[in-house]
Amino acid sequence: MKEYELKISTPDGNFFQGNVVALYVNGTEGQLAILAGHIPFITAIKEGAIRLEFDDMTEKIGASRGGVLTVDKDKVTLISSTFSWE
Repeated sequence: MKEYELKISTPDGNFFQGNVVALYVNGTEGQLAILAGHIPFITAIKEGAIRLEFDDMTEKIGASRGGVLTVDKDKVTLISSTFSWE
């Protein structure tokens, strides 16, 4: 699968910046899966698990209390008030 750049930030600083193949978050209208080449958009996200998948088939899971997700052509940014790795 194709990779894209993801950045996860809070007021306390950056929690992640690197390449992923997929990001799974809870959007206000339901579960979102962001893959490379996704159409650009901005949305609010709800509290819940955040799952990152990497090209080597590994994953990393965190949690957020909500925030804003911005999907751009080659970069995705998640800004949250709080974030922690599980």
